[in-house]
Amino acid sequence: MGLEKLLPSLIRASLDEDYRTVRSIAMRLIRRIKDTHPSIANEIAEALSQHGVGASTKRSVGISNSPVDTETLFSLVTVDEPLEVARPIFSDKVNELIDTFIQERRESKKLMSVGLNPPSSLLLYGLPGVGKTELAKYLSGVFGLNLIVLDLSSTISSYLGKTGQNLKKVLDYAKSSPSILLLDEFDAVAKRRDDMSDLGELKRIVNVLLKELEDWPNHTIVIAATNHPDLLDSAIWRRFDRAIEIGLPDKDERIKILMNELTGVNMSKDLTKIIHVIGEMAKGLSGADICKLVERAKRKSVLSEISLEDALLRELPDFIKGDTVEFNKQFCKLAKEKLDVSIRTLATWLGKSPSTIQYYLKEKGGNLDDR
Repeated sequence: MGLEKLLPSLIRASLDEDYRTVRSIAMRLIRRIKDTHPSIANEIAEALSQHGVGASTKRSVGISNSPVDTETLFSLVTVDEPLEVARPIFSDKVNELIDTFIQERRESKKLMSVGLNPPSSLLLYGLPGVGKTELAKYLSGVFGLNLIVLDLSSTISSYLGKTGQNLKKVLDYAKSSPSILLLDEFDAVAKRRDDMSDLGELKRIVNVLLKELEDWPNHTIVIAATNHPDLLDSAIWRRFDRAIEIGLPDKDERIKILMNELTGVNMSKDLTKIIHVIGEMAKGLSGADICKLVERAKRKSVLSEISLEDALLRELPDFIKGDTVEFNKQFCKLAKEKLDVSIRTLATWLGKSPSTIQYYLKEKGGNLDDR
């Protein structure tokens, strides 16, 4: 189709408010004229990236209502304004992927001027508490976009076909204006379609997602998060521009999380040593777990009128369910070595008798002197 034939199609799509077609034709125009008329191609790209094709007038002035379930009248989403929050602590590899996504989004005008689409979808997967939801909040602040969060309890319906209809409402709402849509617990609506007990509802929901994600507009970002990537339909993975696995923090990352959570606390030499002991012993804890550990220790410190250092070490064994002989042996050896504490202090932290602590230290070759 020649350029002159694209114009009537573009006008018809605009009058019909068919913004998906408007965007498609605009991208074709950019590809055709980027070499011969770069300034015009650049203007079209800027219009697409800055104004958000599909943004409704009502949403742009803030008077649009969020989608609701027609039976219960419950809202299907929550909408949070962007806030500047610190980036969660991640590995260098994850940080590199996030930085690349941010850069490509910020350079969307440059990409679109040569006919390339910027990434507009992220699939985050990993164990609970590793920072998937917090990353969505962080990106909302970085881009200055409202965060729309799907409310699964309102969206999923027992009525045949209703869940798919509700999901379509949410997706249309998110696409109507620049924003970030977070589909948390994504595996609940994007499960594999090979479930023999499914009566067809699951297939309809996944098909809705596949169709919508295929043509997701550039002005809006969709982020899906799941703790169970193995449950996702295989076709869903191909619809996302980026898939990022977020793992549990390693020792250095655990120490950074502890330091962040203790910002504003007088960082004594003993507390610094204790942070490193906890960072080493807390293997297997997520970032959220570590934050809860610090919060519980702060409460214990205030209510029991003990030092924060003491409270942290009293909470650690119980919090990570470490009441095992092996954990206790490792903890005693490390605390004795790094903190130079007495057997009685170790007994208080672990809730054990001094003779039991002596046994733990003897088994691990620890110093039995009670100082």
